[in-house]
Amino acid sequence: MTMQAQESALDVAAGFNIPDPTQVPRLEGKVSDKEWQVRKDLAATYRLCAMHAWTDLVFTHISARLPDEDGEERFLINPYGVMFDEMTASALVKIDVDGKICQETDYFVNPAGFVIHSAVHMAREDAGCVIHVHTPYGIAVSIQKPGLRRYSQFSMQVYDDIAYHDYEGIALEMEERKTLVEDLGNKSLMILRNHGTLTLGKTCGTAFLRMYFLENACKTQIFAQSIGDESQLNEEPPEMGNKVYQQGAAAFVPGLGDNLVWPGLMRKLARTNPGYDY
Repeated sequence: MTMQAQESALDVAAGFNIPDPTQVPRLEGKVSDKEWQVRKDLAATYRLCAMHAWTDLVFTHISARLPDEDGEERFLINPYGVMFDEMTASALVKIDVDGKICQETDYFVNPAGFVIHSAVHMAREDAGCVIHVHTPYGIAVSIQKPGLRRYSQFSMQVYDDIAYHDYEGIALEMEERKTLVEDLGNKSLMILRNHGTLTLGKTCGTAFLRMYFLENACKTQIFAQSIGDESQLNEEPPEMGNKVYQQGAAAFVPGLGDNLVWPGLMRKLARTNPGYDY
């Protein structure tokens, strides 16, 4: 994004009245059944990230690829200014691969926020959902030169599937998409140095489950390191890490781990924070 484009976006935001997401027109029946389901799943994912304190106010994003119904790739992303815990299926904004809005909406989006997501979606057919967050624990691990360690079962369940991407500043430049995709390769989780964490999955449930393990691995590592003497910490060898990774791999197969956890998470949302499916 150029400086001119950034200034333009700021001008829009400065004079924008962001609608209450519960007051926008309900889109059920106005979009295809497939799109409506993706909308509900993505809105639920936003609220689940809020429930687990994986938010940075409105400054991170979760995106989902829509079914290809017209020969064009389309994605859903959060309207800028709507908090994660109040996200609704109807408030989500449909965009193209360049972040341009492809529907009638009273919201605006942050095109710069889609730089990372568009790179992953374009490069990976299995990236149905991409979650990127900035948490204190994830960032704290991203700062460490060794990165994530095999200190816990949490970490070993994802360790062999983690890529690293060096910091290139706030993700505003489209050129960063190339290096990010090269670094990601065929991995499904990424630690962005000095920045945060990212996961992808064919479904929102799979991407969320990967983030659950990654964020808990980072949190556990920071807690363990709080003793101040890392020589006293037991890091499992690569062989054990690989064994645990293989043992837990089924959790991330679409239709297995996500279906084991996702229905219960939807029931919990219905009890504690209903309305995502508006």
